[in-house]
Amino acid sequence: MDSLTDSPVVELADTDNETSLHICIGLLEAVAIASELEQIQFMRPMTHDLMKSLLTLLGVIVDRVEIHDLRQNTFYSWICLNVAGKEIRVDARPSDALAIALRMSARIYVNERLLADSKRVSPGSDKKIKDEKSKKWLEILNNLSPEDFGKYKM
Repeated sequence: MDSLTDSPVVELADTDNETSLHICIGLLEAVAIASELEQIQFMRPMTHDLMKSLLTLLGVIVDRVEIHDLRQNTFYSWICLNVAGKEIRVDARPSDALAIALRMSARIYVNERLLADSKRVSPGSDKKIKDEKSKKWLEILNNLSPEDFGKYKM
């Protein structure tokens, strides 16, 4: 959680742990990423699991995810697909691209320029969570443990 914005953050680190990139993401996207990292299985497929099933059934390979741009404190990414030998890049939010990459065991790349640019992003520039519904979701996420996922039927 980002201490200034109280938003979930995903940290991408290089293989040597020398550089990293922090991206603020939504609460539900944080659950999608965390559930895959923790290998938590739901009784029914979640959205990114459905995408994995569809892509697999159609014979589409997720080759990689590229986080390629930063504009006005917003990161942009592509999901790079191999469809019958042809590469297709699909625009996606980084949080969705990461959730799919994790499920499809795809490589994750970050444009090196972004590592320098991201240092100029002001983490406090995002709005603080003010509405009660968002605060409630934040409280739920902060108090979740991996064991909690087994308690709920989806």
